Amino acid sequence: MSTRYTTDHEWARIEGETVVIGISNYAQHQLGDVVYVELPDIGQMLEQGEEAAVIESVKAAGEVKSPVSGEVTEVNDALDDAPEQVNEDPEGDGWIFKLKPSDSGEFESLMDDDAYQALIESLS
Repeated sequence: MSTRYTTDHEWARIEGETVVIGISNYAQHQLGDVVYVELPDIGQMLEQGEEAAVIESVKAAGEVKSPVSGEVTEVNDALDDAPEQVNEDPEGDGWIFKLKPSDSGEFESLMDDDAYQALIESLS
């Protein structure tokens, strides 16, 4: 299962015909304790780099941009009652939304784990 990353600290992982999207561990650490997640609408069409969701924490609010273009097929409703899942398991149960990609080439253009780790190291 290959996970790719954006320079804005979103991650994307292909599961079958779907791309699962969330924020990286680095991003959740920068935000602090997440208190609210505004999810996109199912059926919403997103372009790569377009704002898809908003995460509010005790420190700040940050937008989640879609790493790839496509149609939102599912959102993580569990975050309505337990937004802290974004902090506890950002690349697992804290996923934010899933979409059906419209351009598979966009996923391949994202950073792999090694490139993303190098980006994080360059920021510290």
